[in-house]
This record gives sequence, C-alpha cells and structure tokens, in this order.
Amino acid sequence: MGILPLQFKNGENADSLGLSGKEQFSIQLNGGNLKVGQDISVVTNSGKTFTVKARIDTEPEVEYFKNGGILHYVLRQLIK
Repeated sequence: MGILPLQFKNGENADSLGLSGKEQFSIQLNGGNLKVGQDISVVTNSGKTFTVKARIDTEPEVEYFKNGGILHYVLRQLIK
C-alpha cells in the first residue's frame, strides 16, 4: 500500500499522549476500506491506544492509496 498520512486529533500531540518516538505502531485499517477523513485507531507496542485522522482528503487519494501510490495507480490505468 501507499503511505498513509495521519494527523493527531485537536489538542493531542506526541507529548500529550506520552509517546517517545521509539514505539512500534499498529494501525487499524479495516481491511483497507478507507474513507475520506476517516478516524483510525492506533495501538502502540506498549498498549497505548489513541485515535488519529487519516489525511486522505479526496476520493482519488483513496484510490491512490489502495493501489500503492499514484505511480502504481497510473500504471494500472495504462494497462487497462
């Protein structure tokens, strides 16, 4: 898959959530069924859970992500 940009919720940041930057994250993508501006649950290897906003802001960006990025999307469209 492509890169999924995520944004902390208003009023939250790494410090307020007690994140050091050394965590490993598990991102719940609901089987890749993403929607524009969807809230996504993140769990750290230490068990902390928080919600972020997916910064996929348009329907075409959803398709780019599902295809592994814009280049893969364009190449698949050329093959069709």
